[in-house]
Amino acid sequence: MSRIGRQPITVPESVSMEVGKNNLITIKGPKGELKEQIHKDMTIEQEDGQLSVTRPTDNKMHRSLHGLSRALLNNMVTGVTQGFEKKLQVVGVGYKCEKKGNTLVLNLGYSHPIEMVDPDGVETAVAGNEISIKGIDKSVVGNYAAKIREQRPPEPYKGKGIRYVDERIVRKEGKAGKK
Repeated sequence: MSRIGRQPITVPESVSMEVGKNNLITIKGPKGELKEQIHKDMTIEQEDGQLSVTRPTDNKMHRSLHGLSRALLNNMVTGVTQGFEKKLQVVGVGYKCEKKGNTLVLNLGYSHPIEMVDPDGVETAVAGNEISIKGIDKSVVGNYAAKIREQRPPEPYKGKGIRYVDERIVRKEGKAGKK
């Protein structure tokens, strides 16, 4: 049995869940509403404020879908109750970021500023050299953070670029001189 898949998901009272046709799950909470299509072979049961996911057989595909389905449901419940947040840090002389409406403007040493429009359901905030990305859908928040980081990934010699706040950059030594 999957170690992750067999764990029940505790659903707070402020969250309502609905299982639709073909395992279309709709979860509503204080922060919003999320929908996700879970594989049709998985069985989702709700009782006593807990969700559980069961699989029909022990074949390889069902075993892998079991943990995935449970993790997706757990992320949905967490998203509509607490939300998700990623923080990025802009490091480098002259590198700046600012917020204009729902557009993030990045000056990263290129000849032009990079403008990125926030996707639906995602809010960004800028404080100094730190970018905070918040939303209820974990995958959308993570993808948007990765797209921002992709504009100027950190380089290993001086550490300049955009990095996650908790990311550690392995630094390389510069060119050695002649002796």
